[in-house]
Amino acid sequence: MKKSKRDNIFSMETFLSHHKRFGLDPYYDALAGLIREKQAFLAHPAGNFLRYKQVVDAIADAFPSVKDIDAPAVRAGAASDISQKDWLLLKRLLMQLAPWRKGPFDLFGIHVDAEWRSDMKWNRVAPHLPDLNGMRILDIGSSNGYYMFRMAAGDPLFVLGLEPQSAFYYQYLAVQKFLGQKNVFCLPVAHEHLPPMNAFFDLVFLMGVLYHRRSPLDMLKDIHKTLKPSGHIVLENLILQGRNNLCLFPKDRYAKMRNVYFIPDLLAMESWLVRAGFRDVQILDVTRTSSEEQRKTDWIQTESLTDFLDPNEPDKTVEGYPGPVRAIFMARAG
Repeated sequence: MKKSKRDNIFSMETFLSHHKRFGLDPYYDALAGLIREKQAFLAHPAGNFLRYKQVVDAIADAFPSVKDIDAPAVRAGAASDISQKDWLLLKRLLMQLAPWRKGPFDLFGIHVDAEWRSDMKWNRVAPHLPDLNGMRILDIGSSNGYYMFRMAAGDPLFVLGLEPQSAFYYQYLAVQKFLGQKNVFCLPVAHEHLPPMNAFFDLVFLMGVLYHRRSPLDMLKDIHKTLKPSGHIVLENLILQGRNNLCLFPKDRYAKMRNVYFIPDLLAMESWLVRAGFRDVQILDVTRTSSEEQRKTDWIQTESLTDFLDPNEPDKTVEGYPGPVRAIFMARAG
């Protein structure tokens, strides 16, 4: 492997350079200002952004003999593509980007065994997706891009991820360095920092984000505005089982997470979507989170599901709330 001396061709500016083909002209100035601000910060990062940037900068170029974004483990390269020395160095650097929450990935034979088996969730969603060919897709809270890469296999015009967390953003850059997907981009910003882009996107992914928002209805209304009338939202959220139009609001933490606010039951979640302007609400899946899907691995170095549940009553969290059940919804904007 050879250390790269070129700029990342999947940089934020690259996304904007496609403004005519992507139809971004009405938002060009606002997006350009946002990107300039973020690039100025990333040129002289601090804290965890600096820590993870140094790791990604140390990852040398390699040229994968095989790429597969339509597989349970998103793959780039084989172990035989690089020397044993470079393989060990790459594995060490990738592990320094932990925690890897979403995956799995297979990078030159290195199995990145992420905390979440995201392929299991993808298999619940994929059969229900519309034809992605030529679509403009937004993935809010895109993490390291696992779902973006899976969607890219459907040949959308582009998938744009929004991921403000430093570890996940740099994991995306590390994977994209080898996959080189020209229709996948990511900005290290939160959804509320994206300029208004009314009736622009064909599909919005919102996976495991809404329960972290103090005002979930406002977020859904904002997303509705960004979608074309023919567009869809795919949303995964913690839910309470039942249809009583009720929500849980944890007193302090839920499953040791401090930033969890409203957990609706199925009918309440449907009501939120309808109140936000969506139609044709479908429940695609309801699944209790299991240790097969979410578990501690060498790639996270933190606690995971079994640590969040009451050991004597595993259907409850350590705080005594109902254990995590997640539902996937899809709805149409118009």
